[in-house]
Order: sequence, then structure tokens, then C-alpha cells
Amino acid sequence: MLRFDSDYLETAAPEIIARFSKIGEEQNTAYGFDPYSESAALKIAEACGKPNALVKFLVGGTQSNALLIDALLKRYEGVIAATTGHISLHEAGAVEYCGHKVIALPGQEGKLHAASVDQYLLDFYADETHEHMTQPGLIYISQPTEYGTLYTKAELTALRAVCDRFQLKLYLDGARLGYALTSKDADFNLEDIAALCDAFYIGGTKVGALFGEAAVIPDPQLLPHFFTQIKQHGALLAKGWLLGLQFDTLFSDGLYFRLASHANEMAAILKDGLKEKGYTFYIDSPTNQQFIVMENRAMAALAEKVGFGFWEKYDENHTVIRFATSWATKEEDIKKLLSFL
Repeated sequence: MLRFDSDYLETAAPEIIARFSKIGEEQNTAYGFDPYSESAALKIAEACGKPNALVKFLVGGTQSNALLIDALLKRYEGVIAATTGHISLHEAGAVEYCGHKVIALPGQEGKLHAASVDQYLLDFYADETHEHMTQPGLIYISQPTEYGTLYTKAELTALRAVCDRFQLKLYLDGARLGYALTSKDADFNLEDIAALCDAFYIGGTKVGALFGEAAVIPDPQLLPHFFTQIKQHGALLAKGWLLGLQFDTLFSDGLYFRLASHANEMAAILKDGLKEKGYTFYIDSPTNQQFIVMENRAMAALAEKVGFGFWEKYDENHTVIRFATSWATKEEDIKKLLSFL
């Protein structure tokens, strides 16, 4: 069975497994105050161009989103997100469970556009009854989006300007950030993300780690008690070095970027093969996720041989499906998949 369901189906990159095997029964300080976590935090802060940034390691994406959004917002504030955003659809109301309404706005190709958000906020504050409504406090975006598309640097800058105009914070979900940063279409880097966002996380689970995400707060004064908030959310891992060691490895010798780049390269090969076979793409993605429209009977037949992601109904007879490549995808896997299509 070939598996292209997602990009976190394998264990972890060999370099990470090798480092775990080397430390044996070594003892380490708990709660992320170990040498590995401290080293990883410094490397990530330097890579972000923010040497004083606060970097803390968390276990998973939903945990990171719920925790960071809750930490950034006042109790009465909500978060603006695209209707297709991960927190809007696929996190089981985790943000709402923390007490913050998700204010879903229409987007295009998975992206929120600054002009649309700006108009929503103008209309919101023009309403005499807005004090009776959920106050917007933050804009949520993901890079790449749920559809593998990218915000350009200009689009990110425009959203930042809206945040500054209305005194909102900008938060970026970076579960697949590595694939965005290494995309051939990227016109931004990690330093740009850190300069434009109030907080974000760098995904490890979906980019070569066994598990884990790196939360980055460029200005530590923004969340002076973040460690306490992590614990309040049940997100403090006692064996924090399990996370620190992985990110210290990922951010050594460019490994994180090489792993992400490989997945993008495999996706590009798949994309070319799908084009040659005449498949219709639902959206043009320059990252490791590729979306095609497939006839339902053909999809059912393919499901017997290949794992893929169901995305959405296209019409009565067709469905949008997703193929995701990873750091471990081999070119022969792509060729075999194409032979089934």
C-alpha cells in the first residue's frame, strides 16, 4: 500500500533517530531547561534574526494553536481566520474550547486578503452595537495554507498593516512552514516571518521530526509568563529534551530545509506526472500538497492501492483529493503512484 495521506506518516529523519540512540541513558534537566532545548532555541532565534526571541517547544499543532491564540488574546476577544483555515474546520473547536470565537471570513485559494479583513473591521467598528459582539483581537493565517498556497511577502506585509491599524495581533500557523520556506515560489524567509508576526510556530511533526513544534515569540515581553501558560494548558512536557534534541538536530547544518526541499521536489515530479496524464488540478500548489479532481469510481478503485486525503466534494460525480509528499518520499514511490492513475 502506497501512502500519500499526509506528510507525517514515517517515524523521523535518520539524523534524529541517530541522536536519540547516542544519548542512551543520559540524564537531562526537565521541562525544556536542558542543554539540547537551550541550544535549539538559540539556533532558531538566530535563524529568525531575533536573537532575543522566546522559543519554547510543544508537542503538536492543535495544542500549539490553541495555546498560543489563547495566550495572545484577552478573554473577550476572538480570532479572525479564513473559512478554510485549520482552526475553523479541523481542530474540533479547540480555540473555542479556550473561550475564543473563531470569526471566519471568506478567503481566496485558502488565503485571507488584507482588503477583505480591513473592510470587515471597518464595518465592525461602524456598527453602534459592536460592544455587544465578539471583539476581534488577532488574525490567524497558515503558511502554507490548507491548499498548499503561499502568502507573498507583500500579502503578509499588508495583513501586518491591517493589524497595526486596528491594534490586532498577527499569528501564523507554521505546521508546514518548512515547505513554504523552501518552495520555488517563496519570496520571503524566516526572518521576514519573524519580523511581521507577533507569534508563530515552526512545525516539526510534519517536517521530519518524530513529533514537536517550536513556538516563537519574537518579542518576549509580549508573553512574559508564557511558561506558566504552557503549564496551565497541560502542554508542558516533563521530558522536554525529547523535543529540544529533535529541533537542535533539525536546525543543524540546514537539515530542516533540506528535508522540506526534498518533499517539494518530489511533489513537483508528481505534479508534472499528473499534468501529463491530463488530471485537473483543483488549485495550483507550489508546495508538497497536490490537489486533483477525480471521478468517484476511479477514486474508490485507487483507494484500494493508495492512501490519499479526501479534501472536499467537487460535484455529484467528482471529489477533490490530496497527495502529500514528505522527507521520506522516493522517486520510485511517485512513479508507482502514477502507474496506478
